[in-house]
Amino acid sequence: MNPPASAQPPDPSPRARLLDQIRGPADVKALPADRLPRLADELREEIIAVTSINGGHVAPNLGVVELTIALHRVFNTPEDQLVFDVAHQGYAHKLLTGRGGAAFRRLRQTGGPSGFLYRPESPHDCYGAGHAGTALSAALGMATARDLHGSHEHVVAVCGDAAFTCGITMEALNNVVACTKRLIVILNDNEWSIARNVGAMAKYLNRLSTNPTYNKIHHDLERFFTGLPHGPEMHRLWTKWKRETKDFIVESSLFEKYGLRYLGPIDGHNIPELIKNLEFAKQSDSPILLHVLTKKGRGLDAAQKAPEKFHGLGSFDPVTGESRSPAPGTPPTYQDVFGQALARFAKADPSIVGITAAMPSGTGLSHLADECPHQFFDVGIAEEHAVLFAAGLATKGLRPVCAIYSTFLQRAYDPIIHDVCLQNLPVVFCLDRAGLSPADGPTHHGLFDLAFARCVPNAVIMQPKDEDELVDLLHACLQHDGPAFLRYPRGAARGVPVKSAPARIPVGQSELLRPGSHAMIWALGPMVHDALRIAQKLADEEHISCGVVNARFVKPLDRTRLLSQAARIPLLVTMEDHVLAGGFGSAVLEVLHEADCAVTVERIGWPDRFVEHGSSVEDLRAASGLSFEAMYRRVRARAVVHRNAPSVEISA
Repeated sequence: MNPPASAQPPDPSPRARLLDQIRGPADVKALPADRLPRLADELREEIIAVTSINGGHVAPNLGVVELTIALHRVFNTPEDQLVFDVAHQGYAHKLLTGRGGAAFRRLRQTGGPSGFLYRPESPHDCYGAGHAGTALSAALGMATARDLHGSHEHVVAVCGDAAFTCGITMEALNNVVACTKRLIVILNDNEWSIARNVGAMAKYLNRLSTNPTYNKIHHDLERFFTGLPHGPEMHRLWTKWKRETKDFIVESSLFEKYGLRYLGPIDGHNIPELIKNLEFAKQSDSPILLHVLTKKGRGLDAAQKAPEKFHGLGSFDPVTGESRSPAPGTPPTYQDVFGQALARFAKADPSIVGITAAMPSGTGLSHLADECPHQFFDVGIAEEHAVLFAAGLATKGLRPVCAIYSTFLQRAYDPIIHDVCLQNLPVVFCLDRAGLSPADGPTHHGLFDLAFARCVPNAVIMQPKDEDELVDLLHACLQHDGPAFLRYPRGAARGVPVKSAPARIPVGQSELLRPGSHAMIWALGPMVHDALRIAQKLADEEHISCGVVNARFVKPLDRTRLLSQAARIPLLVTMEDHVLAGGFGSAVLEVLHEADCAVTVERIGWPDRFVEHGSSVEDLRAASGLSFEAMYRRVRARAVVHRNAPSVEISA
C-alpha cells in the first residue's frame, strides 16, 4: 500500500552533500571536475529516495545523470535551450536547476513539481512534453526561430533511441538541414523505450554502437582533411561526395544521409568524454548528432535488471527494488483483467490479435504475448502505425485489438477517422487510463477520448462499471462488425468476480440499477458507484426518490430508455469521468434536444481546463468540485427543487 502523501523520504545521506550546495547551473559549473562523479552519485541517491516513496519514472532518470551534468557544464540554460524528449528523464535537470531539497521531495504530489518538464514551473524548462517523439521537431522550430531572430543561443534536443521509431521524429529529421545550420541532437541510446525496443531502427543503432571501427575511420579522415590547406572545405566536399556515392569507400550513418554530422558512440556515463564531445558539438558549423550510450536504471541493480518495470512505477523498497505490497484484498488492475480476458478469447479464436505501441505490460497485453505470442504485436512508439496496421489486418479477416492508453491514442486520430471508421473496419480500441492518471498530470489524463471519438461516424463507444462488465463489453466489441472503443480507468478494479463465460450485452443497451421518480442519474463507468451512493443519501436524508442508470454506451445511447424517463421524470443528471465539453452529458443533451424534450439536465464531469498532477484522484476531484460531497450537493440542490413536481416512478 502506498504511504500517505504527507510522508517525506529521508535524507539519503547524513554527510554534507554537494547536491545541497547546488542552487542552479552556475553551481554545477563551479564544481571542480573531480567532484562531478560524487555529484552524480548524490543525484542518483536523491532520485531513488524520492521515487521509492512517490513513485515515478525511475530507470529513465537514473540513466541520464552524467549526461545531464555534462549538459549543464557545457551549456547555459535558460539562454541555451535543452529540449528533453518525453521529459520523463528530467529529474536530474530539476535538481540542478533550483528544484531540489523539500521541493523535489514533493515530486508528483499535490502542489509539488511535475514528473515531467513544465514551462510554468521553471525558466529552465523551455518545452513541456509527456509524449514521445516531440523533441526534435520542437527543437528544430526553436533553432529556426533563433536563426530568424538573428540570435546565437544553442538548442539541444535530447532524444531517446525509441523516439526514432516515431514518425514525427523521422519527419523532423528529414527537415533539419532545410531549416537550420546549427542544431545539436543527443541520441540517448539505452536500447529501451518502455519495453525493449523493437524493429529495424533498434537493430541499426545496435550495429552502429557495436562497430568499433566506424568512428575511428571517420575521425581519422576528418583530422587528415582539416590538417590540409583549405581543409574544412575539403572535408565538407568529402562528406557530400561520400553521401551521394552510396558509401562505396566508407559507410555513412543513416543520420549523415539526412545531412547531420554523426559523432559516436560515446560513453554516456563518462563525464569528461561527454563534456569534450559536447564542447566539440557547440563549435559545429552544421547540424550534429551525438550518439550517447547509457544504461537505463544505472545505480539501482533492480532497475538495471528490470528496466521495463522501473520505467514508471509506484513506491518501492529502495534497497531490494520490490514494489510496495498492495493492501490485502486489493482487486487486480483493470489492465490485467482486460489482458487475461483477451488472452482467453484469443486462445479460442485465432483471428483475434493484440497490438501495443511499446507498452505490453502497461496495457496488460503481456498476458497475450506470453500465451499466444503469434497473435501479439509490439510496433514500438508508433501509435499512428498501430492503427493503420490494425486496419490492414482487419481487411484480411482478422480481429485486431489496439490496446493504447487514452492519452496516447490522441496521436492516431487521423487513421482512426480515415482508415478505420471511414471503411467501417472491425478494429477494437481498448483505452486504458481513461480518466485520471493523477501523479502524471495533464499529459497523461485520459479526459478527451469520448469527445474525439463520439463525433466519428460508425464508432461504437462504451465503458463498464466494473471488471466483470469490462469482460462482457470486450466480448461485445469482438462480436461487433465495425469500430468499437472500450474505455476503462487506471488502477485497481472493483473486486467484482468475473464470470466464467461473458454475458451477451446488446450494443446500445443501458442497465437500470435503481428505480426513481424525482430524479434519475445516468452515470458512466466508475461514476456509477458514486451515483448509487448519492441516490441512497438523497433517500435517507431528503426522502427524494432518485434512480440510477448504468449507461454503458455513449454511442449509441439507449434512446428508448432515456426518452421514456425524460418524459416522466423532472430531473436528469449525467455523471462522467471525462471533460464535459463534447462528452457523455453532451450526447444526452443532443438526444433530448432532437426529441424536443424539455427536461432539466444537470451535467457532472471535468471542467474545460487542463487538470494538473496530484497525489491522488481524490485530491484532483476535490480541486475541481468533483468530490463525492460536492457532487451530492449539486444533485441535492436540483432534486429538492423538483421533488414536488408531478412524476412517475421508473422501475424498468
